[in-house]
Amino acid sequence: MRRIDIFDTTLRDGEQSAGINLNTAEKMEIARQLERFGATVIEAGFPASSPGDFEAVQRIANTVKNSTVTGLARAMKSDIDTSWEALKGGEQPHLHVFLATSPIHMDYKLKKTPDQVVDIAVEAVKYAKKYFPLVQWSAEDAFRSDPEFLVRIINQVIKAGATTINIPDTVGYATPQEYGALFKFLKENVIGIDRVKLSAHCHNDLGMAVANSIAAIENGADQVEGTINGIGERAGNAALEEIAVALHIRKDIYGFETNINLQEIKRTSQLVSQLTGVVIQPNKAVVGKNAFAHESGIHQDGMLKNRETYEIITPELIGETTAPLALGKHSGRHAFKDRAITMGFELNDQQLNEAFAEFKKLADRKKEITEDDLFVLFTGKQIESADASIYELTNVQVQYGTSNVPTATVAADVPSGENVVVATTGAGSVEAIFNALELLVKGHVNILDYRVTSIGKGRDALGEAVVNLRFNGETYTGRDISQDVLEASAKAYLNAINRKLVKDQALLKVKEMVGQ
Repeated sequence: MRRIDIFDTTLRDGEQSAGINLNTAEKMEIARQLERFGATVIEAGFPASSPGDFEAVQRIANTVKNSTVTGLARAMKSDIDTSWEALKGGEQPHLHVFLATSPIHMDYKLKKTPDQVVDIAVEAVKYAKKYFPLVQWSAEDAFRSDPEFLVRIINQVIKAGATTINIPDTVGYATPQEYGALFKFLKENVIGIDRVKLSAHCHNDLGMAVANSIAAIENGADQVEGTINGIGERAGNAALEEIAVALHIRKDIYGFETNINLQEIKRTSQLVSQLTGVVIQPNKAVVGKNAFAHESGIHQDGMLKNRETYEIITPELIGETTAPLALGKHSGRHAFKDRAITMGFELNDQQLNEAFAEFKKLADRKKEITEDDLFVLFTGKQIESADASIYELTNVQVQYGTSNVPTATVAADVPSGENVVVATTGAGSVEAIFNALELLVKGHVNILDYRVTSIGKGRDALGEAVVNLRFNGETYTGRDISQDVLEASAKAYLNAINRKLVKDQALLKVKEMVGQ
């Protein structure tokens, strides 16, 4: 069977989703999991876009060994130079350089003629090849480009040294028949197309990203690009877990294979959802919580007689196995460590000791610690906390009654080293807490989105709070977990503020270095 490479852009295109902001430690954790997942290429970010992205791409390139790490660059020498500095430590330095080719983009965005666009693309690829052995060139908005112009420009960038040609459906406009036909046309008309890798990159604006990606494979694509859980700008990108499972389940039809470790799908999906704060819709294919639920009596009867009556994908295929015995307050350190290893976590002694101490505290308040609880606990310890030391909540107290005005009192350690206590009111308990915290951080805060969800089941389940806010003109998302949802909400609020301040500190350090 022909092998299809999987290009994961969760950390680049996926992170461009509204409300997602990952720090370097979180990106590192996702990258390590994508390596276990089996991604052929991991697009770690856009190095020239910010110091934070540069640092994340550099650390990922220097750490990941079993996947090729790439970064995005505009067709500009400065972007390519910056990307080389970030990626040169990788096993196989790889650059992804792009330039728009559709008439609407060339006319209104680039303000360039087709001839000028060809020249810019060729010069960018030639310059990139001085550094990078692997150069992917993307024709932004390729599907809405003139096919004859695509042939012309691709001919030239292949001559210039491009090793992969990417044909994106940037705005999700294509149908499977049309997108497949474009790949067939390029395979038949581009000189030297068999010497390069042909890649598909689909957005999901019309809900056809996965179908379009598979249509591209059927018509000659060697690589598909997408994200975990289908996250991405607007309606998102092609969901890689859906493509991988579809090719596996229907290999009798497609005859293609990937290097994806299907057993890692559940864990990868869960990690990306937790760290990005993007909830997976219950009925999402492959990884939604209802993907293997059967409520209809007829379905249940069939399942009891033979699972294949209503189940074409087994939970075990994607790593959703029967949960082992839950741990409790009498569980020992050895059992705790063994569970961490079984779940795929690599904790050093200090992280394990800290996690075990938190586990014991949680076990005193909760009858059973579930697999979901442990996943959150282990993930939190495996990620270095870069923002806990700026504002740290030490106490939150709410006075509430249906006939009284809710009042919140919060205490927190602040950047000056003091422990500050503030109190104020609100229309509800959460608003009162947020109003008090706004007084604490001394800035202008707008709450854009707020939600609380349970982790696991039962009245003693952990609650996860996610707060999306605008602080002094910039948007950040914070999250935290606690059995008390009000405490989780306050901590999530401060987590978002801390992310903003950590970024400001990093930018200040860069300016000081440049000044020196």
